[in-house]
Amino acid sequence: MQRIALRTRLKPGTEETYDKEHAAIPAELEAEMRACGVRSWQIWRDGLDLFHYVEVDDYAAMQEKLRDSAANQAWQRQMNRLLDGDFDAGAGGLFKVWEM
Repeated sequence: MQRIALRTRLKPGTEETYDKEHAAIPAELEAEMRACGVRSWQIWRDGLDLFHYVEVDDYAAMQEKLRDSAANQAWQRQMNRLLDGDFDAGAGGLFKVWEM
């Protein structure tokens, strides 16, 4: 299993909308993500900064499988309107510096 950390940033003034829209993701999208090996996807927010922590069997394989998913494409369009820059699905994650 891989553990991946990602970060994104919200546009100013979209915090409340982002929180409300993430109260629940579409059931179809969640089912597809789980079928692609996602065990857990957590998001923390500090002001405009978002930190994602993903536990997944194979992150690159998950990205490839979800690339053509209608549910994922719709969700990305919905979320990207709130982000300061689009979510980079091709990003490999943050570089881990230290762990205890």
